[in-house]
Amino acid sequence: MHFVLLLILLFFGALEAQSGYHPRDTSYSIHSSFEKIRRDYPGVRPVYPRLPAGVVADTNRVYFTAAGDRELHLDVFRLPADELRPGVLMIHGGGWTTGSKENLTPMAQRLAGLGYVTVTPEYRLSAEAPYPAAVIDLKQAVRWMRAHAGEYGIDTNRIAAYGCSAGGQLASLLGVTNGPLLYDTVSPWVGYSADVQAVLNIDGIVSFIHPEAEPEWTGRSANAWLGDFKGNYLQWREASPLEYAGIGTPPFLFVNSSYPRFHAGRQDFIDILHRQGTYSEVQTFADAPHAFWLLDPWFEPTLEYAVRFLGRIFPHAE
Repeated sequence: MHFVLLLILLFFGALEAQSGYHPRDTSYSIHSSFEKIRRDYPGVRPVYPRLPAGVVADTNRVYFTAAGDRELHLDVFRLPADELRPGVLMIHGGGWTTGSKENLTPMAQRLAGLGYVTVTPEYRLSAEAPYPAAVIDLKQAVRWMRAHAGEYGIDTNRIAAYGCSAGGQLASLLGVTNGPLLYDTVSPWVGYSADVQAVLNIDGIVSFIHPEAEPEWTGRSANAWLGDFKGNYLQWREASPLEYAGIGTPPFLFVNSSYPRFHAGRQDFIDILHRQGTYSEVQTFADAPHAFWLLDPWFEPTLEYAVRFLGRIFPHAE
C-alpha cells in the first residue's frame, strides 16, 4: 500500500515538474454549496452552466504567465455583435483558498446573453501563492481584456469587476486601486490600463481590519492568504479596499446575505462614496445563506440586481 502511494506521489511530482501542473483546491463548488445548504433550505436548487441561445464561449485562454511558467486561464462568453459591449470580469469566491472560475460560469453565461462580454479568470490561490498574487493576476486579466478588446468586442471604457465572497473583496480592491501601481508587474499587457469603471461586490468584505471584521482575524482562510493577523497587520490593512476609497472610486453595488461578517466595513465605505457623490446601492437577502448567488431562489434576483446596476452605470448596454 505504501509503495503504491509512493508511486502516486512520484507521478504527480514528475507531472508538476514537467508540465507546470499546479494542484488546486476546487472543493468549494456549486454542488458542494448546494449540499451544505439544502438541509436548512429544503427548496434550494443548484444553478449549473447552460449556454443561452446565440452566446459563444472561448474557454481556457491563457491570459498571464506568472512565476516563470505558471499559465493562468480564463473563459470568455459573448454574443457576436458589430457594436462594442461592456465587459465584466467575474471573480469566483472560496476564501482565497479554494474554488474555480467554473463556479461563475452560469452567471457569466446569463449576463453574456443580455449583451455583456463576460470573462471568468482563474487566479492563484493561497496554497500556491499568498497575497498579493491573486490581485496581481486579476489586474493582468483586466489588462488582457483591453488588449483583446477588438477580438471580443469589448468597450474598453466600460469594464466592471464582479466578485463573490473572497472574489467580492478582490473586485473591490481592483476598483479602489485604479491608477496606482501597487499591484503592477511585468507582462505583455503593460501598456493597457487595469482600471475598472464599476464594481459589483456580492457578499464580500471591504476591510480586514474594521472591528466588524474580527471573525476574520482568527479565521483559517484569511490567515492562510494574508499571514498571521498580529504579525502581518500592515498587510491585512493593505489588502483592505476601505483604506483606498475616495476620489476616483467607481460606483459600487453590494448584494449581501444575512450574515454581518460579510458586510465588514461596508457602511463606512458607502459613507465615503456618498461624500464623493459616487453612486452606490445595497441589496440584502433576508435570511439568505452565504453562497446564495450559486443557487435558486437567489440566483435570478442576483442577476436582476446586477443587470439593473450595470444598465444604470453603462446606459448604452442592452
